[in-house]
Amino acid sequence: MKTVVKDSTYEEVLSIQNNQRGKNLKPLYPSLFWRTLIKLISIPELKKTHFTYKTFGMEKLHKSEPCLILMNHSCFLDLQIAETVMYPRPMNIVCTSDGFVGKNNLMRKIGCIPTNKFVSDFVMVKNIKYALETLHSSVLMYPEASYSFDGTATPLPESLGKCLKLLKVPVVMIKTYGAFARNPLYNNLQIRNVDVSADVKYLLSPSEIEEKSVEDLNKILKEEFTFDNWKWQQENDVEITESFRADCLNRVLYKCCHCGCEGKMLGKGVDLTCNNCGTKWNLTEKGFIEKKHVVSAEKALNNFNHIPDWYNWQRQEVQKEIKEERYKIETDVDIYMMVNTDAVYKVGTGVLSHTKDGFVLKGCDGKLKYEQKAKSSYSLYSDYYWYEIGDMICIGDMKTLYYCFPKNAGDIVAKARLATEEIYKLALEKDA
Repeated sequence: MKTVVKDSTYEEVLSIQNNQRGKNLKPLYPSLFWRTLIKLISIPELKKTHFTYKTFGMEKLHKSEPCLILMNHSCFLDLQIAETVMYPRPMNIVCTSDGFVGKNNLMRKIGCIPTNKFVSDFVMVKNIKYALETLHSSVLMYPEASYSFDGTATPLPESLGKCLKLLKVPVVMIKTYGAFARNPLYNNLQIRNVDVSADVKYLLSPSEIEEKSVEDLNKILKEEFTFDNWKWQQENDVEITESFRADCLNRVLYKCCHCGCEGKMLGKGVDLTCNNCGTKWNLTEKGFIEKKHVVSAEKALNNFNHIPDWYNWQRQEVQKEIKEERYKIETDVDIYMMVNTDAVYKVGTGVLSHTKDGFVLKGCDGKLKYEQKAKSSYSLYSDYYWYEIGDMICIGDMKTLYYCFPKNAGDIVAKARLATEEIYKLALEKDA
């Protein structure tokens, strides 16, 4: 999937910054025509996955009763799955604002509600209430906000429990199985032959939401959004035989667990290799990571056979760097900006830096300087092969988003997300 990109100057983009068409418009009711069309379009793709689903307690939800639908976020199939299992229920969809670029009218007609990821968005909450209470439409939300990098859950906002209290509607959970294995974000949109299924569960009634505390609600949601797609693959004997299954796995496993070197990993074919120490791993058909070739085994720092364990070790390493005040990312970047839904504007180059104090972006011949404090967000909108442009780190606010594409910096996108989450946690601890 691609997006509309226009070359522009920073001054030109500033001149249209206030023209944010569609952002403050109320959501539209998704007509039966569009709901049916999406379901019909989804049939061929879901048929390839032999898609099936099970329901649990859904008889409690009346056909005309609006609800909040929460779903884990795995790949592009998610929307097709949701529209299929909830049909013909009318459903507005909370969607990243950059998804509206070049197709604002279409996205509004199918009921999408725009939001900027990991940015406090009171307009979005207002629009969700409008959809539920005025349009009498259900609302689909992906509370993780971003696709999983390592196949496990990404953090949920602490405000989610409060949101349930505010909305006062039933909550339904859709959890998918196999969607990540079929199309993991790191693998450059290469599709694997994996069956996909889903569970659709009536999770909470309005009365249950009213009687539970925000903390209890957040605990329930965290439990529902605890999963491990690699473990699911292993426990269900799902074999992924494609010869490209380890392509670009270095985006996730960017630090060698054998020698500790960063930025020298290479995922190619079915293997992951450290070009610093020469150690090689094989990503097996069952989803394990196994050492294939070892150089200087006595110097090994760690040995993992489960990708989420390796990824979590990288998180711990980042946390150490932060606490010891050694953490810093500084890289040259290409800068794109989004200020409306007409296009993403390529405005020039600059330098993006990230420390325990937050992000600083400077560029466009000294005209641009944007700072984002450490406590601004609990996570980071970062992505691989974003709209087929490249690996990306996004910062910004409700008015402007800055999409930064690192140049010759190695695999820093995952590390930046991990660091953002850990820096945020430490900042909260200091304030406690």
